[in-house]
Amino acid sequence: QVQLVESGGGLAQDGGSLRLSCAASATIFSINTMGWYRQAPGKQRDLVATVTRSGSTKYVDSVKGRFTISRDNAKNTVYLQMNSLKPEDAAVYYCNAEYLGSPYWGKGTLVTVSS
Repeated sequence: QVQLVESGGGLAQDGGSLRLSCAASATIFSINTMGWYRQAPGKQRDLVATVTRSGSTKYVDSVKGRFTISRDNAKNTVYLQMNSLKPEDAAVYYCNAEYLGSPYWGKGTLVTVSS
């Protein structure tokens, strides 16, 4: 019963920045963990970052120091600030929420990075 809508994807240059947003249809206050995943062509959907209700964050090693995940519970929105983008970051990025033991996914937003 949670709908997630991603936005903010697009074309960035190597070394550029993008900010992704994930808007939830309902309050995320009670959702402990939300995250961003990405899936590049020919690859599996992999975890990029997570953020808990209290603001604790985790990142895959490849994005540490470059990406920042955050959440605004009042706005029911999760963000992914992506800096120093690399061509290998190009993928469809998906917002995820774990709610009542089940995963919920957005439809994804495409991030393209030119070399």
